[in-house]
Amino acid sequence: MEAPANRWAARAATWLPALAALALALPFATRYGIFRDELYYLSCARRLAWGYVDHPPLVALLTAGWTRLFGDSLFALRLLPALATAATATLAGSIARGLGGGRFAALLTGLVTALAPVYLSLGSVLSMNAFDLLFWAAAFRLLVALAAGADDRLWLAFGAVCGLGLLNKASVLFLGFGVVAGIVLARRFDLARSRWFWAGGALAGAIFLPHLLWQRAHGWPTLEFMANARAEKNLDLAPLDFLREQALQTGPLAALLWVGGLAALLAARRLRVHRPLGFAYLAVLAVMLSTAAKPYYLAPAYTALWAAGAVMVDAWTARRRSPGFWRAAVLIPVVASGLALAPLARPILPVDRYVAYAAALGVAPGTDERHAVGRLPQFFADMQEWREMAAAVARAADRLAPAERARACVFGQNYGEAGAVEYFGRELGLPPALSAHNSWFLWGPGACTGEVLLVLGDDRARLEELFESVEPGATFDCRDCMPYEDDLPIWIARRPRKPLAALWPSIKHYI
Repeated sequence: MEAPANRWAARAATWLPALAALALALPFATRYGIFRDELYYLSCARRLAWGYVDHPPLVALLTAGWTRLFGDSLFALRLLPALATAATATLAGSIARGLGGGRFAALLTGLVTALAPVYLSLGSVLSMNAFDLLFWAAAFRLLVALAAGADDRLWLAFGAVCGLGLLNKASVLFLGFGVVAGIVLARRFDLARSRWFWAGGALAGAIFLPHLLWQRAHGWPTLEFMANARAEKNLDLAPLDFLREQALQTGPLAALLWVGGLAALLAARRLRVHRPLGFAYLAVLAVMLSTAAKPYYLAPAYTALWAAGAVMVDAWTARRRSPGFWRAAVLIPVVASGLALAPLARPILPVDRYVAYAAALGVAPGTDERHAVGRLPQFFADMQEWREMAAAVARAADRLAPAERARACVFGQNYGEAGAVEYFGRELGLPPALSAHNSWFLWGPGACTGEVLLVLGDDRARLEELFESVEPGATFDCRDCMPYEDDLPIWIARRPRKPLAALWPSIKHYI
């Protein structure tokens, strides 16, 4: 019978990382306001479909189900990604176990996963990225078992995970490519000879098929969106800059662990059967370097590398005279570093204190897009003052006569603006929202004729080409939102020169 102390140690290795992830999420879930993309996913959840211009359907379906059960308060929205992140940390520890590590390897892997800045960031808001981390971790756990000789029928489970992952985010295609490349480069052809390997791939494709059919029916909008984003929005990083971002986003000590883990997967005898994982990472990295991917797209790949690195650290400390001392010497800096970097990754500190803290560490506000930023990085700026924007729209709407207000609509230049009008519109009594940005374009003008349109942003001269009357209604000013949203005019446009439905195809904005 296992001693009680050992049972408690095993439980701590399993559950402590998940508890750490929740402890860094739930107390700060409402520190800043709702995030731009959260507004968008809420809008998508009200219009369920098999696809959207810039993402597959699963995040909208999960959001719809979750908000039906728990409401759409900010805490409720942030609880779901917090649970996904906690589950990812637990799975990461299980990957370490599958690679042959002990309790310490599982604990180290789980804590690094829970505290890595990019994971803290991606798990702090409701988005497909929090679930992407979870799907990759689950796929890695199954791949580790299969590489070690588990029942080949597990390929069906692998296919199901990848299929659901594809319905969440198409970047799981990178994972599938990486796994195939890893099997070939590691010469583990035995894994691909099983009919269950091909059955798993077919199952993933079958699960993803409804979204592909939706894409075909709508003219493949995601391909157009991706091309526009690469050409006009995403920063094009040089390979060395992309790699530097990997080290910064995972954290310095975690970067040492994943670099060591990658080396171990490629060269260590004890991890030889798992060599496909190491080659898979290199294959995915190569694809991302060649496609101008954002640096955080590679984030889900690190659970496997951290696990491999932790297994090697576990084995090394076990050979020391005082393994407990050496393990504490590893864990304490990892935890301290993670906690020190956490306020840079998720909204823990009030804005003014964050600005001072980042300045003290020499961290300048940044973005991975071609936008100017203010004193906050784009990630935090996109959580600022959406209700205040909606309130400015309400001030413009108050200038309308009752008959006009009954016919009015609000046009946002992007899905954040339209989503804010829709989300806060119930409270503020706003007219319906419209936008031509991404999936809002596909949803069309609906019953809105454009006879009276409140337009956020845009140029007055351009609007006067489209409407007979254009006058200022209000201005939205903000301190910490994205600069392009500051000093934002809200126009009252009346009597379109041609029907809004006829104008609609010319204003499509996929980016």
